[in-house]
Amino acid sequence: MSLSTIPPHLRTRLISHGQKVCELYKAALYDLKAKNRDVLKYRYHAVLMRARFEENRNIKDAILARKMLEDGWAELKQIEAPYPYKYPDAPGGAAYGRETVFNDFNYDLWHPLEKKQYPDFFARREKRKKEFIEAWVKRYGPENEKVF
Repeated sequence: MSLSTIPPHLRTRLISHGQKVCELYKAALYDLKAKNRDVLKYRYHAVLMRARFEENRNIKDAILARKMLEDGWAELKQIEAPYPYKYPDAPGGAAYGRETVFNDFNYDLWHPLEKKQYPDFFARREKRKKEFIEAWVKRYGPENEKVF
């Protein structure tokens, strides 16, 4: 049985042999990326990996092709990097969850000379801000009324 990166309970359709080979190739490239942080070394090994896949591209025997796919997953499992590469913004990455939220009121703090650099944006923003305030007053009443 060939391994897949998609768990069985999440599969919504059958995956062809070609798609399984592509999954294996992609997993192998991610493993190479984890082992070779230098771009040139990574690219060299990626080209060698592509050559290995291209050697067996035109195999017509389905049983042999499936066996080779299973062997490929087994080989990848044996040699995989102990610390897989994670993109910085991905879950588990070094910068995950560090997105700074730029609140809308910060635009009010801009200097008028800065606002003049983006006249269309600030004209549209002022119009929308005015519409929002009117909708707020219509829904909740004027600001000077006491709530409590």
